[in-house]
Amino acid sequence: MATPFTSLVAALPASVPFVGPEAQERAMGSSFRARLGANENAFGPSPKAVAAMAAAASEVWQYGDPENHDLRAAIAAHHGVAEDRIAIGEGIDGLLGLVVRMVVEAGTPVITSAGAYPTFNYHVHGFGGRLVTVPYRDDREDPAAILDAVRRENAPLAYFANPDNPMGTWHEAGDVTAMIDAWPQGAILCLDEAYVEFSDGVAPPIDLEHPGLIRMRTFSKAYGLAGARIGYAITTAELATAFNKVRNHFGVNRIAQAGALAALADEAYLAEVTGQVAAAKARIGAIAAAHGMVAIPSATNFVAIDTGYDGAVARALVAALGRRGVFVRMPFVAPQDRCIRISAAPDALLDVFEEALGPALADALAAAGTASAA
Repeated sequence: MATPFTSLVAALPASVPFVGPEAQERAMGSSFRARLGANENAFGPSPKAVAAMAAAASEVWQYGDPENHDLRAAIAAHHGVAEDRIAIGEGIDGLLGLVVRMVVEAGTPVITSAGAYPTFNYHVHGFGGRLVTVPYRDDREDPAAILDAVRRENAPLAYFANPDNPMGTWHEAGDVTAMIDAWPQGAILCLDEAYVEFSDGVAPPIDLEHPGLIRMRTFSKAYGLAGARIGYAITTAELATAFNKVRNHFGVNRIAQAGALAALADEAYLAEVTGQVAAAKARIGAIAAAHGMVAIPSATNFVAIDTGYDGAVARALVAALGRRGVFVRMPFVAPQDRCIRISAAPDALLDVFEEALGPALADALAAAGTASAA
């Protein structure tokens, strides 16, 4: 029968921003030995968070608090801001979908960087927006170019991640503050700070305010709760209220709320994890150097490794590592697609990566040909 889809939905591809490792495992008929491609925190969540979620599991027959009251209060106290400035959602991915829904209609111009986090683009396309991209500059997102594009296009919305995914690069807090100070009235800036706990000096002061600023944080990365799907926005009271107009009020489940509340309180464990991540990144850099590749400095929980070749070799290397049971990803857009991206992880997983990298690189060079040398 003919389906009653809108013309927009009918024209969209049936795809997701990322092919998950589970889908790849099903295609291979085997499991990955090292899951290093999704920027997950393989060191795991706080034991206190695990205990809180286990306790909440017996109460999962109840809906979660639709106001997320206790968690909102704890987040507000943690950052020293008013509770009415906090919005909670199903991870930053869910929050991005909500803010796009607030402002994007068919043809609305929206600004992002070419090759930046693709889930934002997915939401913009899903609401019929017109995506306008600016290039990276020196492997970093370019705040000046984003700002210029917002003004040129009279765009009501832009996305900027600091630190950045997929490169792990960053701008100092002062540079981000200058961008926000110059931000046009009437435009929203989605400042994605998913990785901000991994490095000092990258986040502007929390009391920095702008009527269009939405700072997005998550429990998926440093707190190790990616599977729980819970994140939050720090913004103005007006914009936080707007989130309440369109969000799924029962979208953040009871178990996730309990885990996030306990994780936020366990600052000692957070410090332990960030230390482990720093050590793992140093080891990834050493593994890369031993194979003639260069680790790009990272303020996140992953490392982008410059292969020294082009995207053809990098894609072949990702595939060759996958055949050896190592799940990694890579940037999508040149010239950043010369890199592969490796998540920080315990030594046992990095041992598998180190063992596989040399043979995989040999296979990749053979498959792509030495003409791909940069």
